[in-house]
This record gives sequence, C-alpha cells and structure tokens, in this order.
Amino acid sequence: MKSFFKKKFILPIAASAFLFIGVSFKDDFFEIAKQIEIFTTLFKELNKNYVDETNPGDLMDKAIKGMLVSLDPYTVYFNEQDVVRFKINNTGEYTGIGALLTRKEDKLIVKEAYKNFPADKAGLKAGDEITQIGDVVLSDFREEASQLFKGVKNTKIDIKFLRQGKVRTTQITLDEVEIKSVPFFAKVDDKTGYIVLSQFNKKAALETKEALEQLKKEGAERIILDLRDNPGGLLNEAVNICNLFVPKNEIIVTTKSKIEKHNNTYKTTRDPIDTTIPLIIIVNGRSASASEIVAGALQDLDRAIVVGSRSFGKGLVQRPVDLTYGTQLKVTISRYYTPSGRCIQALDYSKKDSNGKAVKTDEKNYTAFKTRKGRTVYDGGGIQPDVELEETKSSAITNALIRNDGIFNYVTTYYYKNPDLGDRIPTITDADFQDFKQFLKVQKFSFDTETELALKNTLVIAKKEKIDESIVAEYQQLLSALQKSENSLLDKSQKEIKNLILDEIIKRYQYQEGLYRYYIKNNLEVKKSVNILENSNEYKTILKI
Repeated sequence: MKSFFKKKFILPIAASAFLFIGVSFKDDFFEIAKQIEIFTTLFKELNKNYVDETNPGDLMDKAIKGMLVSLDPYTVYFNEQDVVRFKINNTGEYTGIGALLTRKEDKLIVKEAYKNFPADKAGLKAGDEITQIGDVVLSDFREEASQLFKGVKNTKIDIKFLRQGKVRTTQITLDEVEIKSVPFFAKVDDKTGYIVLSQFNKKAALETKEALEQLKKEGAERIILDLRDNPGGLLNEAVNICNLFVPKNEIIVTTKSKIEKHNNTYKTTRDPIDTTIPLIIIVNGRSASASEIVAGALQDLDRAIVVGSRSFGKGLVQRPVDLTYGTQLKVTISRYYTPSGRCIQALDYSKKDSNGKAVKTDEKNYTAFKTRKGRTVYDGGGIQPDVELEETKSSAITNALIRNDGIFNYVTTYYYKNPDLGDRIPTITDADFQDFKQFLKVQKFSFDTETELALKNTLVIAKKEKIDESIVAEYQQLLSALQKSENSLLDKSQKEIKNLILDEIIKRYQYQEGLYRYYIKNNLEVKKSVNILENSNEYKTILKI
C-alpha cells in the first residue's frame, strides 16, 4: 500500500515540483513540495474519514478558489464546466439573442436589448424579468441561465417573462450577433469628428480606422475618441489603435514581471493614418485596461489631450493556462507600464485594509513622470486627465445607485408611464428628482454602503447573541441618521443623478445610437473637448507644442 501511495501521490508531486525550477521557483522548491504533500495527504484523509459522504470535486473547487481569493480578482480558476460556460470569444461575433442580461437574486433581468437583434425583434425591453426559457423554469435553475440561449442560427426559443407584474410570452429566433467595437461615429460640427470605442475585440483597430478615414473624408480636421465605460480587451488592438495616430516603432506599452519571458515591449508596426490631426481622448472611472493603455500612451507621447476623470486603474496582465482534465487557470503574470514608465494599476492586492480590501495608493504618494515633451504626469493608478472635470467624477452615492439598479429600475417605471415620448428629449425637473427619491423610498432601496452594511451586520449578530432587544432603539436611531445622511447625499449629487436618469431614459426610447447623438450636442465632456480643439492655442499650450 505504501508503495502504491508513493507512486500515486509522492512521485507526481515531485515531478510537478521539478517543473517549477525552470520558472524561477528554485528558492521555493522545498516549500512548494512540502505544502503540496501536506495538502494531498489532508485531502485524501479528509475524504476517507469524514463522517458524511463528501464530494471531492466540489471540495477541491472550493479549496482552489479559496486560495486564489487572497490574490487579485483577475486570477481565476475555471473547472471543466466553467471553461465551457465562460470561454471568452474575442471575435465580437456569436450566436445568441443580442441583449445584455444580468442575474440578481435569482432573477434574470434584461438590462439592454440591442437594436434590431433577436431580443429586440422579439419585443423584449430593458427591465423585463425572464422567468422561463423553453421548458426550463429559471427559479429552479441554478446554472448560468444565458447558456439556455445558445444554439445554432435560426433556433426558435419560447420564453416567458414578467413586465410590470404581468406575465407575457414571446419567441426568440437565434441569429449571429456582431458586437461592434465602434458602435457610433459622427461629425460633431463641420470640422470635428467623434468616435465611440466601446471595447477592444479583434475588430477594434479596423473599425476605428474605418471611422477615422470616413470622418476625414467628410471633412473632419480634429478627432474626439470616446473611451468612457470601455472595460478593455485585446492588448494588440490597443497598440494598433495608437498606431493610427503615431509612427512605426513607437513604444506603446511595456509589461514587467518577475518572470523574464513575461517581460515584453509592444511597439507600433504599421504606417499610421494621421500623425498630426488634433486628438482628444475622453475617459472616466470605468475606462479600464486597454483603454488606459491607449489614453496613457498617447498622453505620454504628447499625441493627445486626455479629458474627463481618472480612469479605473486596471494594470494587471492575465494569461490563460490550460490545466489537466479540461480545467484552466487565468493568472496575473505582469503589470502594464506606459511609455513614460507609469504603472496603470490602482489597487495593491498584496496589501489589505482592516476590512480585507486592497489598498489604493494615497494621492500624496503618487510618483511624477515626464511625457516626451517634458509635461508632468503621475502614476497612482489609472490615467489622470490633462483636463480633469470635477463634475464628471462619480460620487459614492451615485455608484451605489448604479450598482444596485436604483436608476435603472426607476427609468423602467418611467418608460411605461410615458409610452409616447418617442424621440423627444425630456427635461429632468426638480419634481422628477423628488419623484425619484420617493420611488427609492417606496421600493425600500438599499444603498449597501459600507456603513449601512456594517450596521445591518451588527443587528444580525446581536440577534444571534440574543441582545438585539437591548440595542434596538439605538439601532433604529443610527439607521434613521444614516438614511437622513443618504438623503442629503442624494440632494448633493442631484445634478449628476439627473444626468444619469436622462441618459438611461434616452437609451430606452432611442437605443445607444440615440444616446450618442445626444452626447455630440449636449454632453459636458464632448462640449469641453470641442472647445479645446477649437482653440488651437489652448490645445498647443496643454501639449506644449
């Protein structure tokens, strides 16, 4: 038996450990082998001796994911089912229904139905709650519900859904769905072109190039590239997009790692489209990864002015590693650095605060770097705009409204109360804002701020310890004070919230295209960008050219 155990467990462990030597784990060789042996022995004895039947696969899955949670949120283990379910398709094309779906509290909600795609043609609207797909009742289905919409082209799927409390049915016909990287581009005025880049799939550079060339044909002499809410994607597409505006052999981004083979420098490789056209890039707190590479590189090379608010700060590079039995590890291997040497990453996952959250660099500890022409720029996470607009920064209370669908749910109700709005752009009045606040109150909306969660958790613990009766009065007093504070914060962020409500309303009636058409005439960041581009002296002063 001992011999069998050695062959089955110890030898593979030793063999696995030796593999680490070639990738700079020599110093940790003994410790790694030791810990693997301890875990293997524990896992074997646990499954053999535990009082109830165990599920080895489930135990291992939780053990691995528990280990990874102490690292960064981008290092993820995929079991066999996960690999099949979540395999990312970077082509931008897939067969499906053409809708953004989200599952919250066991509800599958349509967040957005894309214009002229299957979900839209079937009559689905934002806010609809899908309750049944084919024969599957979603309340009894615990897997990823969107997988029930996968199939070959022209497959017909019957669904049931709730809309404003009423059960409805429809049939969706699956079709090829192409997600565009550039969903919109147009002229803002006679000389200014506007391009929205929403993601970095494999067509991102091509679509941006086509939009740029078309706008130039139409007379555009300056360009605004909007990267707001762009979560990133393919690194090479970010490099290729920069290449539209800068010459060959320019360094765009560098990746640095403790492992030599993961240290890379990415340069432009093609002839550019236009190296002199005035260029402004708009970013916000949801512009991440590849978006930050484009904004940071063109800022460092003094090729573009960045406008808006500081970007997200996602500067960690991942790569998928295939494991045995069809499993996979997506692991962080390096960090991104802009041409000036700035690290994009905002949070340090090796350092945690008292709540277990990763620490963000304090502004006083930001490091200064220089652009090619000597302008001062800073690291500290994300890209800080050259022209920072305070009005565009998201407040904590607004982030809570977005995260917990306060604005989304209110606009769903608004949409069905105002069915004939059409293409008209409404004015969100003070009365509308008060109506919004009343809606939150009636719906008992929870902001789930850290303070609110901590307070609720205190009562939960008090109930367990049977001391809640003695503190209930103080608890209600604190809760009431907190709610007053949240109400005050709502009023303080009234302008920002009104704008977000209006944006969501426009999307409901006019889809994304309508929202972008509204932006080119009314959006603060776009208007500021146009003003800078119209004033060539201001543009040159900012870039020191």
